[in-house]
Amino acid sequence: MGRLQDKVAVISGASKGIGAAIAKAMAAEGASVVIGYASDSEGADSVVRSIASANGRAVSLKTDVANEADVNALFDLAVERHGRIDILVNNAGVYTVLPIEDVNEQDFRRQFDTNVLGTLFMIKAAVSRFDASGGSIVNIGSVNSVAGQAGMSVYSGTKGAIDTITRSLAAELAPRNIRVNTLAPGATETEGIRSAGVMGSPFEQHVIDRTLLGRFGTPEDVAKVAVFLASDDAAWVTGEWLSASGGYKPG
Repeated sequence: MGRLQDKVAVISGASKGIGAAIAKAMAAEGASVVIGYASDSEGADSVVRSIASANGRAVSLKTDVANEADVNALFDLAVERHGRIDILVNNAGVYTVLPIEDVNEQDFRRQFDTNVLGTLFMIKAAVSRFDASGGSIVNIGSVNSVAGQAGMSVYSGTKGAIDTITRSLAAELAPRNIRVNTLAPGATETEGIRSAGVMGSPFEQHVIDRTLLGRFGTPEDVAKVAVFLASDDAAWVTGEWLSASGGYKPG
């Protein structure tokens, strides 16, 4: 029996990359998975098919996490299909690499609306649907909230906000047996990283040189930690910031 047997997990931004790996890992541990995705319907369908082919349970719905009506529709689907919610993974996120001279209001609002407001809307919806037994919320943060990186001032700001939201809501929701933790990946080889030309570039080597385990992470590396935080193995863990970065040391 899996560590998430008979649990229901809602995962945003799960059509590819880290979110897709988390969805597959949680389904493999017995969870019924409800996937939100922003635009990549083919990717979301592929994740659902992959889970179904392994005898898992998954469904997807296009969801703009910064739109509260969309968020509620995603959670309504989860309750309609499965009767409750046990786990929320806030993985949806966007980023832009910009020097401070090029920071603009439109991009600022895009990143903060998705990464911060979207996280709050998702948590609000989940909390209203968790039953008396409580639940687990995993907010996907980033080592960039504590490790400065040029060109990432706005994105790092959104992830710093996630860190403080986690601590605040862990205190607020503890009386309801709802755990809230941040999982902060380091450099992870995803489709976006590859399409941006990072792999094989001097920046890849820069990161590897500062990572104790000497490589980029994989989405599956991060997914394993997400499963732990969502499971009863982490029943005594809340309000924490857990890095999954292979020992990345900025410098």
